[in-house]
Amino acid sequence: MLQVFYGSDQLEVREKAHGYIDSVLGEGQDVIKIESDNYESGMLSSVSGAMSLFSSSNVYLLDTPSLNKDFYSELLDSVESLVVSINTFVVAEKDINAADKKKFIKHTEELHLYKKTADTQFFNVFKMAEALARKDKRSLWILLCEAKRNGLSAEEIIGTLWWQLKTMRLASLTSSAEEAGVKDYPYNKAKQSLRNFKPGELGSISFRLMNLYHEGHKGKRDIDLALEEWVLTV
Repeated sequence: MLQVFYGSDQLEVREKAHGYIDSVLGEGQDVIKIESDNYESGMLSSVSGAMSLFSSSNVYLLDTPSLNKDFYSELLDSVESLVVSINTFVVAEKDINAADKKKFIKHTEELHLYKKTADTQFFNVFKMAEALARKDKRSLWILLCEAKRNGLSAEEIIGTLWWQLKTMRLASLTSSAEEAGVKDYPYNKAKQSLRNFKPGELGSISFRLMNLYHEGHKGKRDIDLALEEWVLTV
């Protein structure tokens, strides 16, 4: 099974993609995330037919495969096998061009498009990302409170923070913006921000953020309180 969520409103894309994942995850199942920095050639071909020893199927999140040209190429070549696989594949992607849409539509019933609207709030999004990159806990806490007063959901805030962490992780693993698949400006800022974090710290912070998101959606934790706790421990 294959579900594709894409568009310019990345916060909405990720919220809907993770919402769908939560709706199909079985008892005791965890989502398996594949992104540009842990992708290996042939991975999709391997997992499309793989069976889990502990459950009838697995759920895979393919996170922005276009950041890695080989990953994205294999995705396009594997659409048909992913659709008929016993496993579930959820794609969270940026804008998709017309030619690639045709490849997806040929084998899938629906593509889930989410576009930014004119009234989308940007200020807090960028300010929070910058505070996180500086590892400025005080500013991050103040901006979190401000974001909530302006009506931003915990999911939107987490999406913003996750984007910043992912950009910094890409910067730590690459030597140029082109290699990372991002624009020069955010890449250079992310590269400079790495000095604010200890080795291995970004991975730990990222894991805790994604964990609180999933536990919040499963009802194991209050997602708003968990996010506040996370900000205070960055």
